[in-house]
Amino acid sequence: MSLLVVLEQRDGKWNRLSFEALGAARKISAEPVIAAVLSDKASALAEEAAAYGVEKVFAIEHSLLGQYTPEAWTAALEQLIAAQKPRAVTFPHTYQVRDYAPKLSARLGKPLISDVIDVKSADGKLVLVRQLFQGKLNADVRVASEPAFISVQAGAFPAAEASSEKGTVEKFEPKLDASQIRSKPEPPFREAQRSVDLGAANVIVSVGRGIKEKDNLPIVEELAQALGAELAASRPICDNGWLPMERQVGSSGQTVSPKLYLAVGISGAIQHLVGMKGSQKIVAINKDEDAPIFEAADYAVVGDLFEVVPALTEEIKKVKSGS
Repeated sequence: MSLLVVLEQRDGKWNRLSFEALGAARKISAEPVIAAVLSDKASALAEEAAAYGVEKVFAIEHSLLGQYTPEAWTAALEQLIAAQKPRAVTFPHTYQVRDYAPKLSARLGKPLISDVIDVKSADGKLVLVRQLFQGKLNADVRVASEPAFISVQAGAFPAAEASSEKGTVEKFEPKLDASQIRSKPEPPFREAQRSVDLGAANVIVSVGRGIKEKDNLPIVEELAQALGAELAASRPICDNGWLPMERQVGSSGQTVSPKLYLAVGISGAIQHLVGMKGSQKIVAINKDEDAPIFEAADYAVVGDLFEVVPALTEEIKKVKSGS
């Protein structure tokens, strides 16, 4: 058995969430991971994807896959799934996946579990964790039949990284006919352009209401500069206009998964935790030892941020300067 990950690209450029879906597949099971990329010219993309720790990448090529349509994507993947019989099919939770994945799962008579944030097992059965009510509740969904169709929430799993070992690439030509395509391709949905993409940051310093007032922000900005980090914030900071809304992390802001997330003066409301829980390492600084943020933190510093942050910034500068 194997796990299939459907990778998403647009005009030859990868959607970075595809590699988070690969990371999720590795956590689902130790079974071999195979991947698929759909395009009218998929071979070059498949060669790139083969470097990301997969056993095999299927280049699903057909002239009708040059532009996205739910009918073509559904028919092509249905044929690949029938041929490979994977234990699970994993997708990034994108607008495109939200369009065709329900159609695919319904055609095969299997449920789609969307927006998954974690995976575990119980009595030998796969259990998927997804959030309800904007992250206020976690629901365990037991997978009773296979293949399981799973879409992965952005930032919930570390993205797979390229390795020295490459998997094989195999061309897969689905049987498609123009009469199957009932949709007229339209320009793809585009989110509002952001000048700051926190999702791509490796290090983030995030500030909360513990900073007390806007004039104190330079304390945290200096720390972010010393670390070479992006500056982010919890919702109260952005609601007050102290930082732009595009720097907000949380259920109503951006979802991030950096290598290091440093939370300064953030209490840890569930709406904020939803946006940053996928971070590889979380360091929290808060004077309240009972702050919820400490439950998610790998390292907890209980102290006054106005004392801790300047001292930390100074030490980082010393290390970088070699003194």
